[in-house]
Amino acid sequence: MLEQLAGIADQVRIRIPDAHRRPIAVVGAGEIVDVAHLPAYRAHGLDIRGIYDLDAARAREVATRHELPHVYARLDDLLADPDVEVVDIAVVPTAQPSVATAAVAAGKHLLCQKPLAPDLATARRLAGDAEAAGVRMAVNQQLRWDEGIAVAREIVAAGWIGEVTTIAFTVDVATDFSGWGWLVDSDRLEITYHSIHYLDAVRSILGDPLRVFATASRVPEQKTRGETHTISTLVFTGEQRAVVHANHNNLSADQRAEFRINGTRGAVHGTLGLMYDYPHGRPDTLRLHSDVLPTDGWLHYPVSTRWVPDAFAGPMAGLLAWIATGQQAPTAAQDNLRTLALVEALYRSIDTGQAQHLDPA
Repeated sequence: MLEQLAGIADQVRIRIPDAHRRPIAVVGAGEIVDVAHLPAYRAHGLDIRGIYDLDAARAREVATRHELPHVYARLDDLLADPDVEVVDIAVVPTAQPSVATAAVAAGKHLLCQKPLAPDLATARRLAGDAEAAGVRMAVNQQLRWDEGIAVAREIVAAGWIGEVTTIAFTVDVATDFSGWGWLVDSDRLEITYHSIHYLDAVRSILGDPLRVFATASRVPEQKTRGETHTISTLVFTGEQRAVVHANHNNLSADQRAEFRINGTRGAVHGTLGLMYDYPHGRPDTLRLHSDVLPTDGWLHYPVSTRWVPDAFAGPMAGLLAWIATGQQAPTAAQDNLRTLALVEALYRSIDTGQAQHLDPA
């Protein structure tokens, strides 16, 4: 049994072969680049040529900390650099479409942040423009590469818990959104910028739902404009169901962030350590109960990496492999349109109070 777990651990390990590597430049020098993107890329020995940010002093500070060779004075300078083949965009969502459009026009492959665009129509345009220009565009939906999620997905694929019946994400934490001014003023908050991670992870296991229902709420006197508590229900073919329950207003000491996949012959249960005392977090956990192996109760899988920064290497690895081999990245923009279509359907459900079918991406 330990050999079987070791086999899965090997399958989900993020690898970037030398033949896949391309020179990369980063647009944006915010906290997520500093603590996630650059540490993850450095751990895999990727070639980061330089960085650009509207705040030049911040860009120089981050470049110095991560030993980057160049700070670009202008975005146009970065895009005109013939040595840069891939652009990693990490800017506020409203700024991303214009940066992505410019990168596509410059013939650069690119990794965009989630959400790909503020609305599905703009996302479709970006994905279509990239495809027409012959450049690869992927989206940084990195939770798919979190070790616990990736192992759970392989366990499902191996048939160790039989046929999946339900997937549930439960995140009941206290989140201070004040550090992101643009997020505080956003009309849409929780699903667009947080639960989108869990929704994309569910899609990576079950595919697209047939219809969805969601409800959302706020708490009195909260500082953010958008919703901070959501319950999203996804209905799939047959009897498969998924639910994402995310509450960012838990002021007690019993914070939790966990997922569970139930099957006809077992279950997988994990915790998302990042969400406990975010952004410091703690190690993830994962355990398996299987009548197929059998496990004789719960068998603990030794998770050795974290969502931040380790999983952030995954979307870039997928993009680089796509460029090198032609095999589409798991989070290619065209696929990510389905995640955005799911998000849009959930907001329509919130607005109407009725279940919604998904629009074609």
